[in-house]
Amino acid sequence: MARMNEDGQWIVLMGLLVAVALFFLALIVNQSALVGQTTAEAVLEFPKNDIRDLREAVFDYVRDYEALRNNGYDDDVKNDVIAISLERKNAVVNFTVGEKRDVSGRQLHPVTIHYNNGVTEYDETVYY
Repeated sequence: MARMNEDGQWIVLMGLLVAVALFFLALIVNQSALVGQTTAEAVLEFPKNDIRDLREAVFDYVRDYEALRNNGYDDDVKNDVIAISLERKNAVVNFTVGEKRDVSGRQLHPVTIHYNNGVTEYDETVYY
């Protein structure tokens, strides 16, 4: 048994190292694909147009707020906007309109808007 040939052992060892390296790289690529997918899904699930539509309806309400309040229709219109958002968009919506305040020399209503569709929660305070 003098002088055994050990070249075959090095070939097997190098093959094992290459296989482990390929497994590690495949694991990294798999994880990066999952992270990219969940990030893209989060961007797609954000209801940007629903929030824009809600803001437009609230601002229309605020524009006519004085006339609605004088005629006693302000609560009816507000409840309609809330009910329509829940029915059509499956979103819980609430908004309040405060008394006019002086903002940079203009009399504006503070408006707080709350939007929640179970995935996205959005809160805003704006003067209109």
